[in-house]
Amino acid sequence: MTETLDPMDQPKIDHQQLAQQLLAQAKAEGVELVGPNGLLNQLTANVLETALDAEMDEHLGYEKHQVEGRNGGNSRNGRRTKTVLTEIGPVQIQVPRDTDASFDPQIVKKRQRRLTGVDEIILSLSAKGLTTGEIAAHFDDVFPRKREVPPGASVSKETISKITDKVLTEMTEWSVRPLDPVYPVMFIDAIHVKIRDGQVANRPIYVAIGVTTAGEREILGLWVGDGGEGAKFWLAVLTEIHNRGVADVCIAVCDGLKGLPEAITTVWPLTVVQTCLIHLLRNTFRYASRQYWDEMSRDLRPIYTAINEPAAKEQFAEFASKWGPRYPAIVRQWENAWSEFVPFLDYDAEIRRVICSTNSIESRGARYRRAVRARGHFPSDQAALKCLYLATRALDPTGKGRARCVTRWKPALNAFAITFEGRMTPTVI
Repeated sequence: MTETLDPMDQPKIDHQQLAQQLLAQAKAEGVELVGPNGLLNQLTANVLETALDAEMDEHLGYEKHQVEGRNGGNSRNGRRTKTVLTEIGPVQIQVPRDTDASFDPQIVKKRQRRLTGVDEIILSLSAKGLTTGEIAAHFDDVFPRKREVPPGASVSKETISKITDKVLTEMTEWSVRPLDPVYPVMFIDAIHVKIRDGQVANRPIYVAIGVTTAGEREILGLWVGDGGEGAKFWLAVLTEIHNRGVADVCIAVCDGLKGLPEAITTVWPLTVVQTCLIHLLRNTFRYASRQYWDEMSRDLRPIYTAINEPAAKEQFAEFASKWGPRYPAIVRQWENAWSEFVPFLDYDAEIRRVICSTNSIESRGARYRRAVRARGHFPSDQAALKCLYLATRALDPTGKGRARCVTRWKPALNAFAITFEGRMTPTVI
């Protein structure tokens, strides 16, 4: 009777010791660590070929040279050479074949010239703002093309475009995914891009960002506008969000977009519309000379940190009397935005902090603008959306930003639960 070994009793491989042995052997034989004939290249080829041989064994039902395979109908039929592009460069491997050509490998599939890790690298570079030409040039610099490398194993601009186009189906599914039933805060912002529609023109792409009841920041969707959006456009966008499961939004923060406040209250009647304080301050400084920014910032702070609206009005009156004669447009801007600004003053300090602490929102906007700036302009709306979606996929890859938001969320959650009593956990019908 054959005695079998328990996998737990088998000695574990010391990977560090194995690596040291391989490096010593490579050094003794004069083999480089990287490069077309380097140690990493050979190891990758050996690992892939071993995995393919194991797949062939499973496909045929017996191992190589075993008597069970004699006169079995299907058997091994040699190998064929194939070059695949990996994260360390082109690797040449020997793929096993069978006599009736029914072997369908999964590790390196038929007609596959790139491992999946290469596609992820391309998507990551594209998300960081590199164009297809820049990505192709990068691969040429890192992995110089050799004559023996088949065209399918290289990375051309056309190949890169096809790889990034694969996310279009994923983007469509993402844009209609179900959302949470309630968001304490929803921000609506715009990124301006250049799109060729007959001629190149600036077009806004609107981004909706929700703060979940767990404190996470979630991109709800991306929508292309033409710059002349009104209540009808915003009603369609917000109705789409509502139909995806959002039953309630406590506070909606926006930047005075035409028709948006009316559309918000139509879809969610109890939602409080709040002017984005960050945008209001930015627009204020846009009208003022740079030499007055610090002084003006000190004079504005008592307005938006006031304990209530009467105190804020008193501080604004002092601001208007000081700066109104020099910059009347700034005073008028604050007067026009006052009705959407004052709800902010009724909230607890923790809620104010969530509305004003837009570092995560601003970092997302910076990522989007960096990706857009590298492109110059886009041939279509879909191309622009694909670029921003790739940037969205690459946000917070380590998860540290999300974890930081969640750890600071509990005091704000308590404040929201008290201020918007009964709305943080809506009944799902």
